[in-house]
Amino acid sequence: MNRSCNIAFRLPELARERPDQIAIRCPGRRGPGNGMAAYDVTLDYRELDARSDAMAAGLAAYGIGRGVRTVVMVRPSPEFFLLMFALFKLGAVPVLVDPGIDKRALKQCLDEAQPAAFIGITLAHVARLALRWSPSAKILVTVGRKLGWGGTTLAALERAGAGSPPMLADTDGEDVAAILFTSGSTGVPKGVVYRHRHFIGQVDLLREAFGMQPGGVDLPTFPPFALFDPALGLTSVIPDMDPTRPASADPRRLHDAIKRHGVTQLFGSPALMRVLADHGQPLPGVKRVTSAGAPVPPDVVARIRRLLPGDAQFWTPYGATECLPVAVIEGRELEATRAATETGAGTCVGQVVAPNQVRIIAIDDAPLPDWSQVRELPVGEVGEITVAGPTATDSYFNRPQATAAAKIGEVLADGSQRVVHRMGDVGYFDAEGRLWFCGRKTQRVETAQGPLYTEQLEPVFNTVPGVARSALVGVGPAGAQVPVLCIELAAGHSASVALQQALRAKAAARLPDAGLEHFLVHPRFPVDIRHNAKIGREKLAAWAGAMLEKSP
Repeated sequence: MNRSCNIAFRLPELARERPDQIAIRCPGRRGPGNGMAAYDVTLDYRELDARSDAMAAGLAAYGIGRGVRTVVMVRPSPEFFLLMFALFKLGAVPVLVDPGIDKRALKQCLDEAQPAAFIGITLAHVARLALRWSPSAKILVTVGRKLGWGGTTLAALERAGAGSPPMLADTDGEDVAAILFTSGSTGVPKGVVYRHRHFIGQVDLLREAFGMQPGGVDLPTFPPFALFDPALGLTSVIPDMDPTRPASADPRRLHDAIKRHGVTQLFGSPALMRVLADHGQPLPGVKRVTSAGAPVPPDVVARIRRLLPGDAQFWTPYGATECLPVAVIEGRELEATRAATETGAGTCVGQVVAPNQVRIIAIDDAPLPDWSQVRELPVGEVGEITVAGPTATDSYFNRPQATAAAKIGEVLADGSQRVVHRMGDVGYFDAEGRLWFCGRKTQRVETAQGPLYTEQLEPVFNTVPGVARSALVGVGPAGAQVPVLCIELAAGHSASVALQQALRAKAAARLPDAGLEHFLVHPRFPVDIRHNAKIGREKLAAWAGAMLEKSP
């Protein structure tokens, strides 16, 4: 049994090695005048370890122990991080729901998880009662003020567990560590089953891929990523913003935190990167920026790089909740591939992170139970991206059909077995061994002339003046779909005849065989509220179909 197979096991070591280093800084009271928050809520590593032990002891006595599935609905705060590490120490199974999930789908996600416990802020419990969330959860804990729903408070449990000895369950790598529901591109989000070995694998790959060293100061604008910081010996500065709406973040508050606390690295979605790029203020002292969740537009990459010190790095890792990181590319190389992207090559996502094994297989929408049924494709040919490696998860919770569709069993030469994850993305390898992303498999457009891929086509038209962004959709049955390019206009531009002419000229020059004849201006794309980059293509396709029916 490997007792180190739990990211919480690093906390006692850090409490001994660097007890006074701040582990978590959270915004607290508002300062006078400029409205900036004072980061006066802190936890050092000694406190994080001791208080999470006390909290774990209180939770265990209350019935939340090893294997107990526990919904966690707590805002980024000291309580969130203390609670998560307490649950990891217990070997309990936190159930986390991405704030970007449509509220209509959230109830189904929670029902699928079948939790025994529900820990949430006061507002979350009000919603639980009003919307009948998690009826299976009989153990209720409130973070903050508890009203008339019974249970107890997290503060009371921490007090009850004060003075308890260290709480470290002997978790094995195969034990379930968490269930993560994230905003998917289609349908109701699935609960990704994380085992303890997956979290350990992520920490190791992040450390190696980005050269993260203890003592750095991180500004993670997507709070769950802050959970990795203590395992890496970093200080997390929780940003003063609504993490569910990064496009609405106040860049002045982010800059204030960066300057005040000597932030050396930050993580954010492409929407957050655009906010900083548009603000245009330098980011002194920041040595590493990481952006993930969707492709980062080339102009945003270029502008962020100009704001960073000359020796800083801007990384855009490729991956998914089911497997991250898969490949990485640094901003300089991404800029070097920009011309190819804007002429139809797709988006380069860089070199595969060892020891991941990435292979491209023929596109097939059916389940592939065994690797012997797979046809691998050669360099340069577009197919589905598959990944095997230490962070590749092996199932979805209570979703056997989804698991069958996304996982392939493989028997290795030594007789051992492993699970290969189908990314649901299409792409290819170039002659230099770099991976190129061409879009989501389910969002390809199957025309009579062959398939078209979103990420190969859209960047070509995003260069046309007046276009803010574009979205390729198909109208009609697969195999005979009519390709339609939906256009969202840049500020100050209108749907003019000149724009239509420019789009048609671009199609003729760059994609003469695509059969693209329909360019429709849409007032505002439906998007995922957190990323503000994941376009609701299914809704756009229905709209485009209705528009074509109306046209003469």
